[in-house]
Amino acid sequence: MPKLFDSYIIVDWSAAAKPTTGSDSIWIAALTPDARFQLKTITINPDTRFKAVDQLVAALSRLTKRGDRVFVGFDFPMGYPTGTANALKLAGRTGAPWKAMHEFLVAEVKDKADNSNNRFALAARMNRIISDGPFPFWGCPKKDEIATLTVKRNRDHGSEDVPEFRIAEERAVQNKKGRPQSVWKLAYAGAVGSQAMIGIPTVHRIIERLDVTACIWPFQTGWFEDDLEEWPQVVFGEIYPSILPVTPKKQQVKDEAQVITFAEWCASEDKKGRLSTRFARPNELSDEQNHQILSEEGWILGI
Repeated sequence: MPKLFDSYIIVDWSAAAKPTTGSDSIWIAALTPDARFQLKTITINPDTRFKAVDQLVAALSRLTKRGDRVFVGFDFPMGYPTGTANALKLAGRTGAPWKAMHEFLVAEVKDKADNSNNRFALAARMNRIISDGPFPFWGCPKKDEIATLTVKRNRDHGSEDVPEFRIAEERAVQNKKGRPQSVWKLAYAGAVGSQAMIGIPTVHRIIERLDVTACIWPFQTGWFEDDLEEWPQVVFGEIYPSILPVTPKKQQVKDEAQVITFAEWCASEDKKGRLSTRFARPNELSDEQNHQILSEEGWILGI
């Protein structure tokens, strides 16, 4: 199988409401060829999302200008469970459900230069549209709790509700690749809901600032089918660093170790000709599941 990329950028995202560094903040690992074509890793730990975007755009502009093909992995869901766009009454928007959801978040998320954002207020409004109550989103500081968003989980998902998990999360558990959290969980240990809500618009802001074609896998690229020429120069995708064992070095933050480890894994798999199979259609997917993944839910690389 062909080698897909020259450089690999892995991002541990954060929805923190104020500037922060260290544990539970943004960590970026860039594994790129040096002048001798040897892969070297650089990590950065910007304290705000605005700084992170500027640094990512600068890195991608430099790499693509010299001709690199680049994979950028973010550690949050790029899509929501099947039926979410419909539940939010976005059916009138053009394009696939994933696109309607992304456009909605791009328009509604307010994320400022000091990291303050409206994620809890927006989740409460989305809950009102979906269920007229504190469901399906949950998890927030006590001061942000209102009738349509509660600190603790309000109830389980029923058969008539939007699903709690995507096919990707269920597959990860089945394959013993960790236990990814539900996108509806906004806060507390392992939560990814806030990161997704804030992160999806961020990906689009980065793409808009690039001078080359960049797409989100698998929504805009489809599954990889051996034709590298049809793929864009920059591919954004969803990752779940916990699928790989990590041993942080002395005084190294675990988040930093995870992004480095995942970038190195991507490069190793690519060198061995196996990364392309990770971007191909997963085995044992039914046609219905495949449609759900490509039209609304997305997929996690490596599960």
